[in-house]
Amino acid sequence: MTNQRLPAVSPAETEILRIVWQLDKATVQQVCDKLPARRKISYATVQTLLRRLEKKGYLKHHIRGKAHVFSAAVRREAVIKRSVSDFLDRLFGGDPVPLIQYLAEHRKIDTDDIEKLKQLVSKQ
Repeated sequence: MTNQRLPAVSPAETEILRIVWQLDKATVQQVCDKLPARRKISYATVQTLLRRLEKKGYLKHHIRGKAHVFSAAVRREAVIKRSVSDFLDRLFGGDPVPLIQYLAEHRKIDTDDIEKLKQLVSKQ
């Protein structure tokens, strides 16, 4: 399955996927342990989310002893690229400027962030 054809993921699935990317390889228990304490997600729910992500093509697993060990089936960068592109297309017609303006106006980015953006743009 190519990254272009992967189905969308829910916010909860995204949170779980991000944890697996951070850990590189993870059991259900390791994912549970990495969730913020404020999140009250049961072991069974985490297991279901991991299985869903595997079915959608984002994760794969192997068995170590009695544990299923999950790892990424797609690169993080590919998923981010597609997700950000979809977001920009849907909300801003593909134009990143209104997004950056919104972030600046609502103090989600500061002058240091803008300087980093300028450096990135000047490298291209």
